[in-house]
Amino acid sequence: MTAPSLAADSAAPTASALPISVADVEAAALAIKGAVVHTPCLRSQTLSDLTGADVWLKFENLQFTAAYKERGALNKLLSLTAEERTRGVIAASAGNHAQGLAYHARRLGIPATIVMPRFAPIMKVQQTEGHGANVVLFGETFDQASAHSYELAAKRGYVYVPPFDDPLVMAGQGTVGLEMLDAVPDLDTLVVPIGGGGLISGIATVAKARNPNIDIIGVQAELYPSMHAWLKGETSVCDGDTLAEGIAVKTPGKLTSQVVRALVDDILLVGERDLERGVAMLLNIEKTVVEGAGAAGLAALLAHPRRFRGTRVGLVLCGGNIDTRLLANVLLRELARSGRLARLRIRLKDRPGQLFEVARIFDQQQVNILEVYHQRVFTSLPAKGLIAEIECETRDADHLQRLLETLRAAAYEVRLVEAD
Repeated sequence: MTAPSLAADSAAPTASALPISVADVEAAALAIKGAVVHTPCLRSQTLSDLTGADVWLKFENLQFTAAYKERGALNKLLSLTAEERTRGVIAASAGNHAQGLAYHARRLGIPATIVMPRFAPIMKVQQTEGHGANVVLFGETFDQASAHSYELAAKRGYVYVPPFDDPLVMAGQGTVGLEMLDAVPDLDTLVVPIGGGGLISGIATVAKARNPNIDIIGVQAELYPSMHAWLKGETSVCDGDTLAEGIAVKTPGKLTSQVVRALVDDILLVGERDLERGVAMLLNIEKTVVEGAGAAGLAALLAHPRRFRGTRVGLVLCGGNIDTRLLANVLLRELARSGRLARLRIRLKDRPGQLFEVARIFDQQQVNILEVYHQRVFTSLPAKGLIAEIECETRDADHLQRLLETLRAAAYEVRLVEAD
């Protein structure tokens, strides 16, 4: 059964009163045509089988800057007068808006300054600088960086280019939905990540005009439920280190909120474990790299399977800018959770041959030993006690369980050190 629609709120504005229209999105599509990648929208057989939904993926991580953000940024830049282009532009961004704006500003010969939080991913900072922008690192959060960018715009005369709360930016982002529905007109549901709301506002505008019965589902990280809480009239606590830093926005946009209230049917929250699992699955199954925000749609399918089972669902892989070290950590954690990597804590007697006997059991079970740690001093065991921690690689959870049972049958006290 379809969840009650947020769009049904009696206070929701009519379509004619909304900040953007289908005509605006169509005009944006013509304006940016040929300057951004018309990314593929492809069916995933494996994800469809795993989730019970008919899953279609829009690969916005294949844009030149690896994110959809350049669509809205370019549409805004193309609207500037010659005098405004000479003054230059400024924006605040956690990363993807920065790269999209910097790339197209340089292409159009427009000076660009980007204010980013001090702890923005290093890769996003470097790539933004690589596109020729002047990067200013300021504040701990996006909101602090945003406030500083307004100050610089007023002081130096820059044209401010919002990351989401602007009709031209919203319309540019909506071209993602236009392309999805051109490719797969009979989608039942679109699942779209929400930070400030620019992407879902543009997509919902197009989708509801084409098919009023289509479900538009937003996704936010549990740590940053700003739009979800605002729509429900609740006070949100937005804090913490989320994998989906691209949608970690504490205050939703004023314009985007109008569109979301009027056109979005539901907003789901996803936890960090589902976001990590989504990133890992898209790499392992689809061989495509996404950042945390880019995996939010799949995370929603994993966290709320009954909500989507039996429907034709379009997911927006909105970005692929993830630090390689962080990606490696996510993949290793998922291997541990699935039982393919494990750390075993085994209590041994302090006598010759004990470690050999344990290793022999690993060999018999065809389990690969990766690392071995002996612990004699920092332990609560008696002086002759010995702890061995062994990191190993197994085929799957069942294979790991057989190893544990064999060790215990041989009278070893063994405990699995769980991944978080």
